[in-house]
Amino acid sequence: MQSQDVAPRPAASSGAVVDVEQAEAALVEHYPRLVRLAYLILPPSLGRNRRVLTAHALTQRALPRGRTSGDASVIPAQQSGGGRESDPGYAFVRLQVVRTALEAGLPLRRRAWPKRSQLPPLLPHVWGLRLFPRSGGADELALDQRLSALSGPARAGYVLRGLEKLSDANLCRMLAAAGVANPAAALKEASAVEPRDALLGSPEFDPCSLHARPTDLMRRRQHLKAALAATAAVVVCGALLGLPGDGWGPDGAAAPSYAQNPAAEAALDPARLERVPATAWESSARTDFSVWPARGGLVKDTALLRRALAVWARPGESVQVSATPGTPSGAPPGPPQLLYAGEVDQARVVLLHDGLRIARYAEPKDGTGGAALDFARVDGARGAEASAVVLGRADGNVRYLTAPWVKRAAERDLLKPSAGAMDLTLSADGATSPLAGPPQSGTCTSWNVLQIKDGSGSRLLTDLGELIPAHLTSGRPGAPREAAGAADLRDWAPFACSLASVRSGGVRTVNAWRFARQPLPDGSGPADWVCTRADTWRGGGTRVQAQFRTPGGPYGAVAAKAENSPACGSRDPHVLAGVLWKSGAGAWYLLAAGSADTASVDATGGVRGSARGPLLTVRTKQGAQAELKGTLEDGRGITGLR
Repeated sequence: MQSQDVAPRPAASSGAVVDVEQAEAALVEHYPRLVRLAYLILPPSLGRNRRVLTAHALTQRALPRGRTSGDASVIPAQQSGGGRESDPGYAFVRLQVVRTALEAGLPLRRRAWPKRSQLPPLLPHVWGLRLFPRSGGADELALDQRLSALSGPARAGYVLRGLEKLSDANLCRMLAAAGVANPAAALKEASAVEPRDALLGSPEFDPCSLHARPTDLMRRRQHLKAALAATAAVVVCGALLGLPGDGWGPDGAAAPSYAQNPAAEAALDPARLERVPATAWESSARTDFSVWPARGGLVKDTALLRRALAVWARPGESVQVSATPGTPSGAPPGPPQLLYAGEVDQARVVLLHDGLRIARYAEPKDGTGGAALDFARVDGARGAEASAVVLGRADGNVRYLTAPWVKRAAERDLLKPSAGAMDLTLSADGATSPLAGPPQSGTCTSWNVLQIKDGSGSRLLTDLGELIPAHLTSGRPGAPREAAGAADLRDWAPFACSLASVRSGGVRTVNAWRFARQPLPDGSGPADWVCTRADTWRGGGTRVQAQFRTPGGPYGAVAAKAENSPACGSRDPHVLAGVLWKSGAGAWYLLAAGSADTASVDATGGVRGSARGPLLTVRTKQGAQAELKGTLEDGRGITGLR
């Protein structure tokens, strides 16, 4: 990037007044989106690890210092119906993120102090590890290479156009407010890169879902002796200055206390933990976490509970903290509910519930070093969604704590619907024996799920790498049913491996709906069209996939997908998708299908054709591109899922 691409920061125009609380609320709600924006705008030359840390640092520093005048020019006027686009707080923090990300890409100049954003971030920092997003495919790599060739302002324009769906006029105003000297030239340069909006939302560019690898181990060993000497001096000084009753000892891996607030101290008192009686759930009309009793062999270990509460309130630098997307990780607002405290494999585990979140604290049996703190959002959970929590994972196996109303638990391979289920042992505390987890990488040859049975029947839950397993259902949106029946298991089997694409996304439920069955033009039988929809705890970030399966095929193929789409959901129980298919004789066809209430389907563009009813078959050629449109029986139009 050339230094002249970014002009001095313009004065803020008059607009809506944005205070710290409003901006903070917008930042917390849209944090993953803002961090993704920063990551994509930062120059790839920084390296993936520094881009991740810098993106998080810039986003966390986007809050105003007090009440400030928001720049109304960056709020698109045509989108005023609510949501983030009409929120001045979101517009303000987004502008701050874009501005500092552009500044971070500027070259350092002689005889000039560097801007804070141009320096490596001090926080966040993970000692001894390199962090980077999950690797994508060839398409993501090609897009990243094209973006790296753009200037910083052009890259910002491309990313904002693809992720934020802003018009060119609004983009010019935003880039000018961010300090870009020639926004029109930046957008012209960005237009030279083919729009790939769907790829911008890929896990390849998600700095909130990360892999970790060690840094240079030899260099760390060389520096260890010097660090030990400094640490010894700190320990001696701390021993001399510490007073009885103070220090880090009682709170384990927690950071030092920073406030003496009575309400905060009450939330950290093990004696005030809410403990539900063992039989409360039997007389309650509720089937959620609020009626789970306190279970486990260490529920009376006050020292362990104190450490868990202290680490939750102020995790130290050595604590590994993770949270599902959209889940706040702050201290509990009051004394939480104790769900479990006991030994699981080689760790001591504590599960706590504050009404909004489940917090899992784990520490090794032989000390408090290497403690971990995990959060999952569970507001509104009931029934199957509040029936199990992950206690621990070890050697590819998963162990669950089940609800008190769960009578039986079993392990089932979703890819083998006729193989039956293998019973799991349930302890007196409701903990299952270990079961094999789904594959983390490589070829998908099995997908093991947890099958539980309660007073309402059998339910299927699958581990997607988070505290709360996702609930699997089947059937038409708006009236899904449990996926534990024989027919539903057969419907799910070819599409089980597609669950890997929604791992670590804060998924609450995944529904599979066979919306059409289409005869193939070569007479080889009917093909199935299935729509899988993954809904999240936070509401946003839903993922929809239309999948196509030929007769006898072991797996379904993703024909179209979308994020944050109402398709296949209770609010819009309709879908239309198409795929290019090659017959056994070598002929190519465009096959399209809509839900049963689709009155007609039309194809335009590289393929032209129309049909009455929900099914369309048109002879075409390899590589043809088509636009699909349909008309529902009530006259409303729908477009094809992409």
